[in-house]
This record gives sequence, C-alpha cells and structure tokens, in this order.
Amino acid sequence: MTVAGRTSEAAPEGASEGASEAASGTAGTGRVVPRAGLLVGGVVLLVAVAVVSIGVGARPVSPTEVVRALLDYRGTDDHVIVRDVRAPRALLAIAVGAALAVAGALIQTLARNPLAEPGILGVTAGAGFAITLGSGLGFAAGQAGQLGCAIAGSVLAALLVAAVGRRSPLRLVLTGVALTAVLSGVALGMRLMLPDTFDVYRFWSVGSLAAREQAPLALPLAAIAVALLGALLLSRALNALALGETVAHTLGAGVGRVRAVALVLITVLSGAATAVAGPILFVGLIVPHLVRRPAAGSVPWLILHSMVLGPILLLVADMGSRVLLPTGEVPVAVVTAFLGGPMLIWAVRRYGAGSL
Repeated sequence: MTVAGRTSEAAPEGASEGASEAASGTAGTGRVVPRAGLLVGGVVLLVAVAVVSIGVGARPVSPTEVVRALLDYRGTDDHVIVRDVRAPRALLAIAVGAALAVAGALIQTLARNPLAEPGILGVTAGAGFAITLGSGLGFAAGQAGQLGCAIAGSVLAALLVAAVGRRSPLRLVLTGVALTAVLSGVALGMRLMLPDTFDVYRFWSVGSLAAREQAPLALPLAAIAVALLGALLLSRALNALALGETVAHTLGAGVGRVRAVALVLITVLSGAATAVAGPILFVGLIVPHLVRRPAAGSVPWLILHSMVLGPILLLVADMGSRVLLPTGEVPVAVVTAFLGGPMLIWAVRRYGAGSL
C-alpha cells in the first residue's frame, strides 16, 4: 500500500532537530513538561474511553456499574457481561491498538518515510497466506490453529523481507511490497480452488474484535507487552538513526544492530496484533502522524504517545462498530478504514505524491 519513494531523503518534519536534541540529552524543561502533561492526560482519557467502551453494546451498562463490576464483582447479569465479555474485549483493543500504533511509529522511523505502515513488511500477507495454507492442510480449523498459523506466517514473511532488503530502507520496503503481492496472489488462487479454505479465511480476514476475546490470548498479549517494552528501550538509539546512517555512525550507534532489533519488534507487534484481530489497517499510519507534533521529533516520546493514542483510537472505532448498524456489528477494520482514508489523503498532500 505504501512505497518509500522518499526513504533516502530527510526524516519527517521535526525529526532532525528533535532527534539530535533527545540524543544529546539536552531537551529543555519547557518542552518536556508539555509532553509529559499530554501523556498523562492521554492515559486518563484512555481509562475513561475504556470504561465507556465496556458499557456500550446491545445491553448498555452505565460507567458506574462498569467500575463496580470491575472492582466489586457481584455476579449480576451486567457484571457477568462486563467481566467475561466486554472487559477482555477492551483489553484486546488496548493491546492491538498499542501494538499497531507503535509498529507504525517504528517502521516510519526506520524507513524514514512518513507514509510507511506495518503492512509493508509483508506481515499481513504472510499471516493470510499461512492461514490459507493451514486451513487447506487442516491445521487452522479452530481459533487456536488460526492464531498459530497467523503468527508463524507473519514471522516467516518478515524474516524473508529482512533477509532480502536489509541493506537499505528503500530495498526493505520494495521487498515487502513485492512479497505481499506474491503471497496475496497465491493465497487468493488457493481460496478460489478450495471453498472450505475460503470459509475459514473469511472469518479471519475481516479485522474485528468481536468474539476474538474468547481465543487463547495469553501468549500473543505477553509478546505484545514484551515488544512494547523493547520498543521503549530501543527508542533512544532510533533517535540517532532518524538523522540518517552517516550521522548515526558518527554518534556511535550500531546501525545494523538497531535496524535488526527494530525489525524484530515490528514483526512481533504487527504479527501478534494481526494474528489475534485480523488485518486492521491505518492505525499504524494514522497514530504516528497525530502524535508527531506533541512528541516534538523525539522517538521515545513518539512511541510513548503512540502507545496511548493507538488504544484510544481503536476503542473509539470499536464503539462505533457496535452502534453504526441497528442489526449487528460493523467490523472495526471498516471503521478504521473510514477514518484512515481522509488521513492518508492528507498525508499524501502534505508530504507529496513522491512518498508513495
């Protein structure tokens, strides 16, 4: 979807001065306080949106009752709905939103392309191909099988892209786009020849949070948590890389090591999120753009703000998916696409068609 036509050019707006400032550790207090204040405000907003999201549905539950169900469980019908269905779904939305947003921030920093998003590494196409192949061979019959196939396909696709395109960001992105086209075409041919396989793939391919909270989520959620922590630990090194490889070498950063670790983190974050919720587009593209100005070009702050705004965006989209139609739910991926389309147009107009 995105091609890094400008990957060898300058970093996104504000990245150069922000990265050099953060790398040298001389960020002024006057700039740190607003960023910290916005982050705290974002966390408070995230908690409020999560509580409201848990109460939205076919059976509305007031925010007060939601808090009571979480803190003082009584076993009533509302409490059962909150604890067993909606709270796990909200937790899944928070984890997936944070994973996709941070993966987007990492890939945009790594590729130095403001229009990059996690799907360019072939993660989504790899997961879809693996599910198609697994269902054809009988490995992806249930949710656990689909989850395992999706994770394996995501990892293998990302490893292949990294092996071929590791020498430069442009080559990395082009390899990802090429692999995505190949895997998508082969998987489509298999689904056309095997109707049962198409039925299995159809459920997974619609990015949604509905009924996904019942799947075994302990492993992917733990992987997302570890990868988010790893992204925070790597963020200072990415500050130097955002200035370009020559400057990064001058500052003493291990460019190859940083890029390899970043690719691993992107793969884990986007692969796990795609495996548990299906392909949800635009979150990894939208969120880094929305938080880039508050982050003031600092990669650590960019990741922290993305980690908070990503879940907020996905929770709001999930609430919209439940109330848009009176007869049922709209897949959350449809809502994020509706929000992301105008954002993509704005980004192209701002950064130029040459970024595509």
